[in-house]
Amino acid sequence: MMIIDPVAFQIGKISVYWYGIIIASAVIIGLILILRESKKQGIDTEFFLDFIIIAIPVSIISARIYYVIFRWDMYKMNIYRIFAIWEGGLAIHGAIIGGFLTLIYMTGKRKIALTRALDILTPSVVLGQAIGRWGNFVNQEAYGGIVSKDFINHFPQFIKEQMYINGNYYHPAFLYESLWDLSIFIILIISRRKKFIITGDLFFIYAILYSVGRYIIEGIRTDSLMIGEYRVAQLISILIIIICGGIIFWRHYIRPTDKEGS
Repeated sequence: MMIIDPVAFQIGKISVYWYGIIIASAVIIGLILILRESKKQGIDTEFFLDFIIIAIPVSIISARIYYVIFRWDMYKMNIYRIFAIWEGGLAIHGAIIGGFLTLIYMTGKRKIALTRALDILTPSVVLGQAIGRWGNFVNQEAYGGIVSKDFINHFPQFIKEQMYINGNYYHPAFLYESLWDLSIFIILIISRRKKFIITGDLFFIYAILYSVGRYIIEGIRTDSLMIGEYRVAQLISILIIIICGGIIFWRHYIRPTDKEGS
């Protein structure tokens, strides 16, 4: 049985990890899509280039802080490990918070409508999540509970082998979320040109759909961040569904906003 080495290659004493390569690939693909769409919508591509340069480090830091807060027991005796992000341990909700706050700041400073920027960025964000989950696959993390050999035999051999951990096979939860995120990406791309879509809707649709999938998938994961007996991601998902569902209802039925709304 062959397990994938997290280290892709080495340059001298420097190890280059698959996790970093996969995340970098997600960023590059996402950026290409963002720049193409920004040109179509007449927004200066320089804004998004500047945003990416700032948002990436901010999001990584916020994702790590979020993770460490809820896993402090793992780091309080080994503070130096907080900086070892190549080992994994980045919470997507933390990354989204960091990126969203950065976008609010930059759109306000550049006088660009936040909702228009969100519509351009959102499909690339969820596609990046779909790709990024494969970094979890290589690191053998974000998997679910124990499954039988008969169950895991339904998956390709390379997934079966990588999900064999400490003598047991586990749910490839990373794969479920990756496929769900890819489905959301397709839905957003199709919805983007529909007449019933108001500027900014794509972000709220994404937030709701992602949260529904995350709530379900989180229920089978074994590495959830916890608050007492509750899974943090599930609590956050419920909150997001309620808030974003309410916002969509408000924008469409209580106080309708035109398609070029801000």
